[in-house]
Amino acid sequence: MFVEVESNPNCESSLFARFKEVGPARLVLRVKSFERNAQGEWCWVTGWSDDPEHPCCPAYAQTVEDSGAGLTHLVFGGIWGIRLKPVSLAEDWSLESRNQWGETYLSLADPSDLVYEE
Repeated sequence: MFVEVESNPNCESSLFARFKEVGPARLVLRVKSFERNAQGEWCWVTGWSDDPEHPCCPAYAQTVEDSGAGLTHLVFGGIWGIRLKPVSLAEDWSLESRNQWGETYLSLADPSDLVYEE
């Protein structure tokens, strides 16, 4: 599988990477992020697209091979990456919010750090 993210307002870096799929992609709703807290915090996750009217799109997690870590769970979204916000936050998705942040993708080793849509 290929993950491509353009440089954009959601995340400054661009990315074009290839991963070897091990399992199917599944729609993911929440992830445990370690970006702001070493113990981790539960966050909503959405894909982010270049559509100015409807930037939210699905986010998926897929088990892939990682050359340095063995198997990992790759969380990916739209052409502008993924966007995260703490589950305790009750606000709409917005690039203007200081409580939200964007990533090109996440790589999570522990499957218990993901909550999928049932």
